[in-house]
Amino acid sequence: MTAVSTLTGTIDSSALGRVLVHEHLFVLNEEYRYNYRPDFVEEDMIETAVEQLAELKAAGIDTIMDPTVLGLGRFIHRMKAVADRVELNIIPATGIYTYRDVPFPFTYVGPGLGYDVDRAPGQPADFMVDHFVNDLTVGIAGTDIRASFLKCAIDTHGLTPDIERILRAVAQAHLATGAPVTVHTDSHSRSGLLAQDVLEAEGVDLPRVIIGHSGDTKDVDYLRAVADRGSILGMDRFGHGGEEFGGFTFGDRINTIVALVEEGYSDRITLSHDNFVFADFYPPGEPRNRLEKDLTFLVVSQQAVPALLDRGVTQAQVDEMLIHNPRRYFER
Repeated sequence: MTAVSTLTGTIDSSALGRVLVHEHLFVLNEEYRYNYRPDFVEEDMIETAVEQLAELKAAGIDTIMDPTVLGLGRFIHRMKAVADRVELNIIPATGIYTYRDVPFPFTYVGPGLGYDVDRAPGQPADFMVDHFVNDLTVGIAGTDIRASFLKCAIDTHGLTPDIERILRAVAQAHLATGAPVTVHTDSHSRSGLLAQDVLEAEGVDLPRVIIGHSGDTKDVDYLRAVADRGSILGMDRFGHGGEEFGGFTFGDRINTIVALVEEGYSDRITLSHDNFVFADFYPPGEPRNRLEKDLTFLVVSQQAVPALLDRGVTQAQVDEMLIHNPRRYFER
């Protein structure tokens, strides 16, 4: 059993219940939102989030992991205002989300970057690690709300120098705190394997790593390769599909999971939507939280689980994906 920090306090990992491992409350560039999006009204955003998460709780989900970090507009005070009004556990993260370059506050500060920070003997050379460790052990943005997992990304740009720097900093923060890791990946370029290579080289325990967005491919050979190294497959984009995902369908996602379960991988699969309540991806007047009509927080509960059960996946295997695998992810 392990203590897990949520937006409203610390709970034991045994109390997580059914977990969606990759959901966002808000994905907003706050500078852009403040200057150019008066349609995003603070009170309305909070109220809508409360309504949607109440529906999710009523559908049988107890916890969501929110991997909104630097680069995605994490605003912990707004997240806390939502969490205070719902019975759902919301677990925050720390890290950096970028596909190629580090954010400017990290560009010139660090080893060999012009402005080195004096380090005590035995401390990591990159002050980026300090940010992550502080969020995990002290609190985010001057609060006592601590992150409980680390988030980074590697997409189609591959392992750029800055992406490698972030991956290694995440790995060092993992080693310093024991916090598990979630990686945004691009399954079509098999970038999850590159992430595993770097994290493993730094000493990360790969079973403590979720390789996110693994469910975006039919390439079962790739998914086996990731899972055989111990990491958890984030089958976490239920509800997404259509042209943006190469014509990938709900049925394709179910077929891939069924094939993996039949081969014995149910202990390395988690489920989610990668949904958000509000995002600034779309212009004013467009639906604020939909890529297509059925993108909600309820697809896993109301569609995916029944479809898996209809295909012969057992309730015990579904419980592995929703309860036991997320719990094991947090447990040292």
